[in-house]
Amino acid sequence: MNIRAIIAEDEPLARNKLVTLLTEEADVQVVATCANANQTVEAVLAHRPDLLFLDVEMPGGTGFSVLEALEPERRPAVIFTTAFDHYAVRAFEAYALDYLLKPFDQERLQKAVTRARLQLQRGDGRERVGQMLKDPRVSNTGKDRLIIKSGGRVLFLNVGEIDWIEASANYVKIHTGKDNHLFRETMYGMERRLDPQRFSRIHRSIIANLTKIKELRSCNSGEFIVTMHDGKELPGSRNYRAAILPFLKKTG
Repeated sequence: MNIRAIIAEDEPLARNKLVTLLTEEADVQVVATCANANQTVEAVLAHRPDLLFLDVEMPGGTGFSVLEALEPERRPAVIFTTAFDHYAVRAFEAYALDYLLKPFDQERLQKAVTRARLQLQRGDGRERVGQMLKDPRVSNTGKDRLIIKSGGRVLFLNVGEIDWIEASANYVKIHTGKDNHLFRETMYGMERRLDPQRFSRIHRSIIANLTKIKELRSCNSGEFIVTMHDGKELPGSRNYRAAILPFLKKTG
């Protein structure tokens, strides 16, 4: 697919850098660049982009005022670009796909574009955001996404991307494909955040995404081995066998 993007950034150097970095993404076409809030609103209405790279602090308003000026169905998928991390929660509540902290490099931008690409391919871009914003029953409770601040970056992680989670001292380590992220939370706290129909504790120190399980093998001791779709094998404790038993029955 071809991703039509708009860049809203008041600093010329930062704007030009982002344009240059995006030339490495063959399927991303920058259809407009904007230097203030009013230009951004006008450009979004005129071009109907798939993706908006949106600075927070701009002349004439903020990135949030830009979004407020757009009808829900007119809002593209949004990646915030800013030098300040204290806007992360508000960006999260605005259903932004990602939050790039300046200065960011090609690798970080590529990860953000990859996440946007996957969302748009699944039809989770403008249409999904518009539906959520128009539905008064929808509230961002953190059940579907997590805000992770680590190593000078802020990541909005959809819980469906999680493969498995392990305890790591005062943190949990969240495994998503080839990446992992440290998140300051307890295993009990993670269980409360996640849908019990999709996630289950299989060991004192491991929570697995049940939809990512490929195979379960029982051991003589009552323990079991969980094989994930990527081939990773995780130990299962007999103390948590009852919790995963309904899934064992479903998989036969």
